[in-house]
Parts: sequence; structure tokens; C-alpha cells
Amino acid sequence: MNIVEEIKESWGWIGINPVEVIGENDFGNLMIKDTDGKFWRLCPEDVYCEIVAQNQEELDTLSKDQEFLEDWYMRALVDVAQDKLGPLEEGKKYYLVIPGALGGEYGIDNIKTAPLVEIIRYSGDVGKQIKDLPDGAQVKLKVID
Repeated sequence: MNIVEEIKESWGWIGINPVEVIGENDFGNLMIKDTDGKFWRLCPEDVYCEIVAQNQEELDTLSKDQEFLEDWYMRALVDVAQDKLGPLEEGKKYYLVIPGALGGEYGIDNIKTAPLVEIIRYSGDVGKQIKDLPDGAQVKLKVID
């Protein structure tokens, strides 16, 4: 399955109809263009996929925003991950084992690597399960093999 189809399958419940991934970072964040020419950011560590630009002009402006760029490249966290886990293998990304949205820490003890497809699936599944919970709600993770 290609990445665009995986996004549609895992995150389609939010209304995204992706046509192209135009950017990605080392933590599996994706910049996605949809059928309407809008741009979405899929952010697995914070378990969201939302519109960040309504058109190419807004995306161009966003791409010059230093705060956005710092958040996008996650340089400090990537450096820590590379030092402890080594460089990424083909098709893999770093990820937070317990997403930040569920209280996971942005530290090396909570970082591993996994195939990008699995990160997309996992974040989409968690996002769908917690979408209606209020901020601060208590959740219990139950891992089933």
C-alpha cells in the first residue's frame, strides 16, 4: 500500500482526501496536499492531522515562519534520537512510543523507530479513539498482541 492510500485509510475519518505527500520529517510528520488544494499536517507524536494552509500561497508563507520550521524539523529531538538510536533505516522514522497527546515525554526513553506506515496506522487509530475526549481526560492504554 502506498503512503497516500495509507493516510486515506488511517486518517480518512477526519475528512482528509489526500493526493500527495509533499514533505516529511524524521518523526513521521507529513505535509499532505488534498484534492481541494489544501495542505494538512499529520503529526503522529501529538496524534492529529489538520489543515495548516488553505492554498499554496499560505503554505509558502508558513514555510518561512521560523516557529513553524523549528517545530517541523524537531532538530533537538532528532539529534538526541540519532545519538542514541542511530541513523534511520530506509522507510523508518523515529516516533514517541507513548504519544505526547497521551502524556508521553519528548525524551529518549520514549523514542523508538518503526516503519512510517505503522506510525501512520497507529496514530490514526489512537486519534480516532480519543477524538471525542476532553483535554485532560484520563486514558488507559491496553496493548493487545
